[in-house]
Amino acid sequence: MKVCVISFDFWGYDAHIVEALCSKGIDAHHIKIGDVTHSNFSERATNAVSKIFFNKNLKTEKRQKFVLDSLEQLGHQDQILVLNPDTFDLSTLEKIRQYSDRLITYLYDSLDRFPVEQEKLCLFDKIFSFDIEDVKKYDFEKLTNYIYLPHLCYKKQNPEMDLFYITSYDNKRVDFIKHLTKRLLELALKFQIIVIGKKGWKHQLKNIFIQVPENLHIIFSIKKISHEKLPEYYKNSKALLDLTRENQYGLSFRVFEAMALEKKIITDNEFIKSYDFYNPNNILVLNETCSNLDQSFFELPYEKIPEDIYCQYTLDFWVDKIFNLKS
Repeated sequence: MKVCVISFDFWGYDAHIVEALCSKGIDAHHIKIGDVTHSNFSERATNAVSKIFFNKNLKTEKRQKFVLDSLEQLGHQDQILVLNPDTFDLSTLEKIRQYSDRLITYLYDSLDRFPVEQEKLCLFDKIFSFDIEDVKKYDFEKLTNYIYLPHLCYKKQNPEMDLFYITSYDNKRVDFIKHLTKRLLELALKFQIIVIGKKGWKHQLKNIFIQVPENLHIIFSIKKISHEKLPEYYKNSKALLDLTRENQYGLSFRVFEAMALEKKIITDNEFIKSYDFYNPNNILVLNETCSNLDQSFFELPYEKIPEDIYCQYTLDFWVDKIFNLKS
């Protein structure tokens, strides 16, 4: 079987899908458009002029041409999975469609956040979504994100922190962090929060958290932490924080990273209570003021998720489901 995964892959998650397919003996390839950039200053300058005066992004056109050129070299595929379908023109998706018997998409984000036109959606044989509300509204097939990290028992770890959180700048999340920080200080808990933003935001964020002593590790940065290094941060904490974006109703990868490393989860996502792995000993859903956060949550040991439930959220299960590898 020949399978191709086409995606931006900003965080590096999608490479794991291809690795899982190859481990099953499938001829799998990854067309990663995130690697396609302007090669020199002249191209960047030309693109800037094009966007300003002609409302045309030459980088987007370059990436879509790269996808079609790659498919021409790979030839016909039994299945093609397109992630981030919002990044493609309709005409490009129509051409991608011609290279495969089965065209699939998985929506990592809600349509509220990244809209995809109906004309594009109609090209897919199957549409999967992590978002509960989109599944209800558009009759997509529900499928969560997946566990891609190797399983590691909490007893084999010696975390120094009680709570760890890393996030990109987001008004909703930053507002919530203010309430949470106050509660964490009241409980004298050890925590590290990293907020990553663009230039100019660092000073603004420091003013928001002016009351937080620097030795409590509130870090504001414009430098991203690589996807490969994040597990080391996770392992050094008893619990991971996961805060939702506006209009997000699905579960982020943070939840599944926590499951793999047997870390407790603290979140504002009420929908997590509807999942079969939910255990109030392991998962705390915060109220608006974070007043329900208590030190006892960190003191009680992690309760292992039953294996039959855990397996349903692994990448192996996800790949079988997406590509219809098992009936």
